[in-house]
Amino acid sequence: PLSTAAAKRSATDWVTLGNSGIRVTRLAFGTGTFGGRVQRELGQEQFTLLVRHAYERGIRFFESAAAYTGMHEMLANALKGIPRDSYKLMTKYRLRAADDPKGTIDRLRKELNSEYLDILLLHCVRTSDWAEQFKRLRDEFSEAKQKKIILAHGASCHGLLPLRAFPASTNWLDVALLRINHHGTRMDTLKQVDTDDLGDVGEVVGHIKTIRAAGTGVIGMKIMGEGQFRTPEERDSSVKFVMKLGTVDAVTIGYKNPAEIDEAIERINTHLNS
Repeated sequence: PLSTAAAKRSATDWVTLGNSGIRVTRLAFGTGTFGGRVQRELGQEQFTLLVRHAYERGIRFFESAAAYTGMHEMLANALKGIPRDSYKLMTKYRLRAADDPKGTIDRLRKELNSEYLDILLLHCVRTSDWAEQFKRLRDEFSEAKQKKIILAHGASCHGLLPLRAFPASTNWLDVALLRINHHGTRMDTLKQVDTDDLGDVGEVVGHIKTIRAAGTGVIGMKIMGEGQFRTPEERDSSVKFVMKLGTVDAVTIGYKNPAEIDEAIERINTHLNS
């Protein structure tokens, strides 16, 4: 008889981000723990081993930012020799670099040793009028996308003020990088700076649902509360919470050793199929 059991889902499945047409692995390799400090301090050799371990385990989605000093070059070094069409790159554009967008995008490609960027995000929007404030940059990103220099564009969000404006911008946002965990740790508040205040999980979950329903791909970040979930139970609760939402296409997590990669894959696999 034909099996009625659903196919098992996995952290390393290829998933499509909303209506963007961009396919990534459900779990990404993040290079920005505390602005990349944790990854930088590994040194190139250990970092390369970590990237290769992730790749061999099936993680084919690598995430960085211009603001993570030196991480583009370290990541490019770590991926050297691996076929470019076998993995996806997402990076983030430093908003104060707004004077020469074309030159900046070219520099990012060069640093990452790639002809194109799969996803380029406005990094860390913090105000309710972010879409208007960065209209020129958004237009430049759209032009770069037409030229296939970038394949998708979007923004990473820091705060409830910009998040409340995200649903209205979904026609431009191919991808939204949003902070989400079960506890509100390092999540969105009404303050325009990152704080230790707990974010409003309920409000964030509601916005994520709306944003995803409009066809924008949703990538979750701060799943581990920026390293604050130190017990296995806390980490497990967060992964379970995010996987069960059904509105987060993919997640990015920063790692400092292979065991953390293995744990993340195992936890995601468990909760996707429970």
